[in-house]
Amino acid sequence: MKKDKIIYWTTTGLFSLFMLFSAFGYFTMDEMKEAFVHLGFPDYFRIQLGTAKVLGALALILPFVPKPFKIFAYVGFTINLFSAIIAHIAVGDPISGLLSIVFALVLLGVSYFTYTKLQAHTTQ
Repeated sequence: MKKDKIIYWTTTGLFSLFMLFSAFGYFTMDEMKEAFVHLGFPDYFRIQLGTAKVLGALALILPFVPKPFKIFAYVGFTINLFSAIIAHIAVGDPISGLLSIVFALVLLGVSYFTYTKLQAHTTQ
């Protein structure tokens, strides 16, 4: 169980940092504004997505957040990451540019798997 906790907190922490840095870039970097234009998204979507990423990351890393909110964050991030892959492919971006998104999906998947495993031990 200790190994599962280490894996959970490591993957959840790394994933949350990845999302928080991403959100920070959405709010502060001109390159991110240009990327949203490149993908065909309106500017307000960048702000909405950045806000959702901050809230979702907090839901995952704060231990007192109730389980339904954590599950909602996992689902939201999964939809977000798959949507990002689709958006980049749709505009013809190279597949090699998707590696960071795939890496984030792997972190998210391992985080979720270990979260459910730890929850199962808690309820027994």
